[in-house]
Amino acid sequence: MKPVIGVTPLYDEQKESIWMLPGYMDVLLACGALPLILPFSTDKQNLDKLLSLCDGFLFTGGQDIAPTLYGEEKLSSCGAIYAERDRLDAALFRMAYAADRPIFGICRGIQLFNTLLGGTLYQDIPSQLPTALTHRMHPPYDVPCHSVTLLPNTPLYTLFQADEIAVNSYHHQAIKQLASPLRAMAVAPDGLVEAVYQPDKYFLQAVQWHPELSWQVDARQYQLMSSFVAACCHA
Repeated sequence: MKPVIGVTPLYDEQKESIWMLPGYMDVLLACGALPLILPFSTDKQNLDKLLSLCDGFLFTGGQDIAPTLYGEEKLSSCGAIYAERDRLDAALFRMAYAADRPIFGICRGIQLFNTLLGGTLYQDIPSQLPTALTHRMHPPYDVPCHSVTLLPNTPLYTLFQADEIAVNSYHHQAIKQLASPLRAMAVAPDGLVEAVYQPDKYFLQAVQWHPELSWQVDARQYQLMSSFVAACCHA
């Protein structure tokens, strides 16, 4: 039976509309899952129902996370934030985390997990870490931008059986202080953490790059998403 995976929605403030990049849905469908775009609701009854409906949750990219969530003032270089998205993602993550459901994060997702578990972020890599690589690439987004080193004895290293892989990249925020429950799985040449997991959870993983944009040309990114879907099948 196909696992149902709840997908956090994207929001266009100018159009006042919920939307979704097709790559998130397409890769989950290709891996054998049934993706479900979630509503902007933090009502407990609604969240409880979603928990009963969904076998796992994918936390997608989107606006910057409000720095208040990790105890900082918003810098001028911080991008647009959307409070309703922050509230939904926080409530949904905490519910799924407590229930130990499979959780996977992409881009904003890795930053969200780190923030909610007690870590901090660079609000803007170019201004706060000027020696860093260029992490905000131009189209096409399915080609590699830089490499990452996979750390031994981590799920990602076990999955790929490689010391290094090439990834795409489109972000201007990143993990600054890693949350204590999390462990790094991949690191960029400039030292930024690019993938994390939590060892004592059934499946809690996140990556800073965008497998939903490269899975059709990069078999490893398809393999990565398939591993998440497989975990949802057996949750």
